[in-house]
Amino acid sequence: MNTPLVNPIPETDPSITELVKFYNETLGFCPNSVRTMQIRPHLAEAFINLNKAVMENHGRVTSALKRLIAYISSYTTGCQYCQAHGIRAAERYGASEDQLLHIWDYKTHTSFSEAERAALDFSVAASSVPNAVDDTIAENLRQYWDDGEIVEITGVIALFGFLNRWNDSMGTTIEQGAIASGLQHLSTHGWTGGKHLRNKS
Repeated sequence: MNTPLVNPIPETDPSITELVKFYNETLGFCPNSVRTMQIRPHLAEAFINLNKAVMENHGRVTSALKRLIAYISSYTTGCQYCQAHGIRAAERYGASEDQLLHIWDYKTHTSFSEAERAALDFSVAASSVPNAVDDTIAENLRQYWDDGEIVEITGVIALFGFLNRWNDSMGTTIEQGAIASGLQHLSTHGWTGGKHLRNKS
């Protein structure tokens, strides 16, 4: 795609002032994806409320782990826009440098616990098409996480399922901050920005 399917609302538009404030705290910029959703404000509002509920921290499924799950989910589906956002958010929400550098080696690297491996294995299986969650994946997940935590983990994967479809279909232009995170953490493993890398808005 040479251009986005739909251009986002300009960041200077008064209708997105609150969105800009919220996302400047979480990502350091307001995502073009949400600025596009704001063309239908109820959609943007519903998405942000779901995002807040999904990413709320209730305990052992930490903010950092939720963002690593989001990255692995987006990597599985192939959305380079969401991959860069996921790894940037993981960095901003406290994932260790070892985890950021070795996310692809989560099955064996010592910076990941068995519980984290089970969650990330589930993220790969749940994000695959067709869905690959089977009894082995499910039993391994239950071994480390309770029902409420599994709901939280699945919520992250489902949220990013929406975002992966939205951004790859819209061809959302990736923001400079996300480009920087993608280049820093992902480029050695094939991240290029793909269709999302245009004018570096």
